[in-house]
Amino acid sequence: MASSNPTSLPERLKPFAPLFALVILSVLIGLRNPRFFEVNNFIRVANAASIPLVLALGATSVILLGSVDLSVEGVVALGAVVVAVLVRNDQNHNAFGWWGPLAAVAVGALIGFLNGLVHVGLRIPSFMVTLGSWFIGVGLATLVLGGTSVRVLDPAIRSLALTRFWNCPLAVWVALSALIVAWFIERFTTLGRHTFAVGGGEDLALLSGIAVRQTKLAVFTLAGAFYGVGGVLAAAQLGQGNATIGDGRLFSTITSVVVGGTALTGGAGGTLNTLVGVLIIAVIGNGMILLGISPDVQSAVQGLIIIVAVACSTDRQRLRFAK
Repeated sequence: MASSNPTSLPERLKPFAPLFALVILSVLIGLRNPRFFEVNNFIRVANAASIPLVLALGATSVILLGSVDLSVEGVVALGAVVVAVLVRNDQNHNAFGWWGPLAAVAVGALIGFLNGLVHVGLRIPSFMVTLGSWFIGVGLATLVLGGTSVRVLDPAIRSLALTRFWNCPLAVWVALSALIVAWFIERFTTLGRHTFAVGGGEDLALLSGIAVRQTKLAVFTLAGAFYGVGGVLAAAQLGQGNATIGDGRLFSTITSVVVGGTALTGGAGGTLNTLVGVLIIAVIGNGMILLGISPDVQSAVQGLIIIVAVACSTDRQRLRFAK
């Protein structure tokens, strides 16, 4: 006799596995070191997660398409350099204030637009296009500064990292605002619905009348804008802009998205999954510090986590290479 409920309990609970992992991980670390549950430590975790969250939100939308965006580090580097040279700094007499961050976000969106344009126009795999953009962004950032760094002296920009509201740095509130924007687009706009549809099956989306190319173009542009915001926050946090400021961001970004439960095959997951994934990575880093574990071990742990997460989240019946 067929079961009246074909979906088993493990299958129904599977989407919540990352959240369960976050809770269990937090409890285990807290049992070893009670300082983990102090309010100030939670604020440190939130602050550490702010930039990774903004970057991961951009990557999430692309991965939901079934594509991959490797341009994160290049866009972050170029965005940070753009904002650093346009606001008050120690290299020139510019003082454009908040126009600097807006320009950085616009540059990020432009790179994302070009990524999407080349990807859909020339039918080049997304990982190849965005890999090229990664190096172009770093190259342009190096060219602008000649391989040096420029200090950010604008107090308004620095306030993103130094000023607190309700005891949290403004960067945390910027990241939460980005989360709300990304979640709203994902759940309540045509672009969000079409993103899931394309990731679920591009051919079927075409047959359903969805403008696949325009959807991809919009998603890559949006992702670039998020990376630009990440560049602004990185410049504010470090107080400088240089070509290496984005180093290491790609790995943590993709790790967070996958660990959160967004499938690399596309069409499953979303922004809230990414929030959980970012928190898992931030909690692991914070926990290792509290437990006195060498920071060098963190990368190895993250690598193991991403392998396990991909193995657990991949639906092998619809496995395909990223478009």
